[in-house]
This record gives sequence, C-alpha cells and structure tokens, in this order.
Amino acid sequence: MHSVLDRCHRTLFAVLSLLGVRGQERLLHRYFDWWHRRPDPWGLAVDDYEQFKYATTLRQLPARRYRRILDVGCSEGTFTHRLAAAHPEADITGADISERALARARAAGPAPRFVRLNIVTTPPEGRFDLVFCAELLYYLGRARQLRRACAHLTAAVAPGGLLVLVHPWPEARRFCAYIEAEAGFRLIAEHVERGGCRPFAVSVYEAAGAADHRAPRRPAEHGRRTGRGA
Repeated sequence: MHSVLDRCHRTLFAVLSLLGVRGQERLLHRYFDWWHRRPDPWGLAVDDYEQFKYATTLRQLPARRYRRILDVGCSEGTFTHRLAAAHPEADITGADISERALARARAAGPAPRFVRLNIVTTPPEGRFDLVFCAELLYYLGRARQLRRACAHLTAAVAPGGLLVLVHPWPEARRFCAYIEAEAGFRLIAEHVERGGCRPFAVSVYEAAGAADHRAPRRPAEHGRRTGRGA
C-alpha cells in the first residue's frame, strides 16, 4: 500500500513542478497549510516509525560541538525541538513553507527559532554547522527544482559543517546524487534502514574546510535487521 501511495504522491508533485518555481511555491504553500488545518497531520510526534527514524538520524552524527543548526522542512517542529533537547547549547532554526505549521512550532516554546522558507526559491540566511533536510526533496519534482534546492542547502553549510539527508530508500540515492554533484562535499556516513515496509536512508555529508585537502572516501553502507515493521 505504501508503495502505491508513494507512486501517486511522486506523480502529483512532478506535475506540480511543471508550473514553474513560483507557481509551484504557491501551490505547495496552500497544500501544506491545508494539511496543517489540524495539529500533527502525519503523527510525527507519536508515530513509532517517526520516533525510530529520529533516533536513528541522531545516532549518525559525529560527536562534536554544533553551534548553529538548521532543520529545513521542519513542519510543526517535532524533530527541531528534539534537536534542541539534544544540543541545548546550539542556536537552532527550523524552516518550513507552511505558516500554520510554523505557528504551532512556535507555540511549543520560545526556542528554537522558526522561519518561513521555500528552499527552492530562497537560500537560508547565514551558514550552519549542521543542516538537516528530511522527507522533503520528493515534493520538488523536476531536476531543475532539485538542483536549486540542493544548491541552496549546500550553500547554507559552513566550512567543515555537515548536511544530513533523510529520505525513503532507495529513492534517497537519487537525491544524494544532487549533493554529490556539488563541489566540496563528501559522504562520511550512511545508514540504510531496510527493515519493514518503509525503508529509509540517513546520509551525512561533510563540507570541505578552509584547509581541507583530504581525498574523498565513501563509507561502508550499514543496515539494521530486516524484521522491523513500520
């Protein structure tokens, strides 16, 4: 069932992307505001699969200090607030296209900070040590929009910083290819969760530092047991 729904979902957003960047932005804004007419429409705060995915994502991060963190496509801020709990010393920003979602995210507490952003049309302000983009890129449709979004994502990463993509597997490989086409980024960790009916991948990219001349390396792929259900 998930695979059928996913195919319908991808077809819909591929068609929307034919409207051009501005037309697509207007429709996506309305679409996500409509979805957020009620709180937590996808059950991100309570669904076991989502909680497992959040925990799996955080486990892939290198143990280092992150001063500025950005969560792109944050919805109502469920993962963003989890980041704030895990990194209380960091300046954390959540960004989303839906004003309704952002209003609920802000209502949950004075921090993190939440801003409206369409990653296709507008790059984030400033640069960050850690940038997340989860379950977002498949909404963008055509290659043109994906290239723009990924260029904006990589531009937001400070030298030596990390960009983390989290998307369904094996579709995630298609999105990762756009990041790998950007100069100065190397894959340092990738976890593929193959269990259950909703496999996903967490891919961690590191931006070159000011004096980083190391040759890129591709890590071994890791996966958990295959018996876990969603």
